[in-house]
Amino acid sequence: MPKQRRLAAAIALVCALTALAVPGTAFADPAPTPTPTPSTTAAAQPRTLEEVGKQIDDLYRQAAAATDAYNLAEEQTKQQSAQIVQLAQEIVKGQEKIKRLKDQAGATARMQYRNGGLPPGAQMMLSGDPETFLNGADALRQGQQAAQGVLGELNRTQVDLAAYSKDATAQWKNLEANRVKKEAAKKDITEKIAAAEKLQDQLKEQEKQRLAELERKKEFDSQTAWLSTGILKEINSSASDQGKKAVKFATDQIGKRYVWGAAGPDTFDCSGLTSQAWIAAGRGIPRTSQEQWAQLPHVAIKDMRPGDLIIYFADATHVGMYIGDGAIVHAPRPGRTVTITGAGSMPILGVVRPDK
Repeated sequence: MPKQRRLAAAIALVCALTALAVPGTAFADPAPTPTPTPSTTAAAQPRTLEEVGKQIDDLYRQAAAATDAYNLAEEQTKQQSAQIVQLAQEIVKGQEKIKRLKDQAGATARMQYRNGGLPPGAQMMLSGDPETFLNGADALRQGQQAAQGVLGELNRTQVDLAAYSKDATAQWKNLEANRVKKEAAKKDITEKIAAAEKLQDQLKEQEKQRLAELERKKEFDSQTAWLSTGILKEINSSASDQGKKAVKFATDQIGKRYVWGAAGPDTFDCSGLTSQAWIAAGRGIPRTSQEQWAQLPHVAIKDMRPGDLIIYFADATHVGMYIGDGAIVHAPRPGRTVTITGAGSMPILGVVRPDK
């Protein structure tokens, strides 16, 4: 059987083992979102343009959190799929090894059968030739050790094969769990974005323009307040060589559309942009803004340098790359494009450095 077919058979075997190991187990779809009652719907309706803007921002923030959950589940799915393939390859190797060892053991049994069913030691004793007995004793001992070695290796290989199958079964369960997480996050993202877009579509053109002005003013006021602390006087570190490469990659993407779950080359979400920029600089980093915050080294704001990542909001659901002079490049949200804005235009959680 060609190796590809054996690998496919091993993967099918793993699937069967999973089904047998967890009889009756099923992964249910996430519970549907309850339909709002008339009272809660009425309470949620914004009354002023400022309230409309806040509700839209809140919906996009919730979509960003769901996007992080989706991206994390996607990354874990890729890793688990690779592990399942590797385990399946090990299962194929183990099956081939067991067949080879059994063939060796069978050859020994067939030889004994041809010799009248007597073991080699008994045959030498019955030969009546002391010299034959003495000459063959060492060979007999070596043969016994070899036979014991074959049996021992066969047992170890069978134990390994059982362990690989158990690990593969666990990975299949994790894979299915992450599939459910991805589908739930995807549903949440699309619902939140649709709700935000519906609110925007209900506005008149003049209201849309006024809302855009309010958003720009909010960002300007936040940036001005941040700069008024004198923080730029303290921020004077130069970019590393890798940081310069990361900044160049990120700024080269300016004008490309935001799409949730995207990591290039034509569209990006916020962490898709920063992770790809650092991959282009030769340093792989976590895919999501929350994992970037959790896993990368933290630095003080006053010590940050171009190429560092600024994590925003208390739940770490947005990230931008510092490019110097109090500015970041980032992929803002659906309906927007990669752009440059003030580093202090959103609430800063902290700063992380991929190449520290």
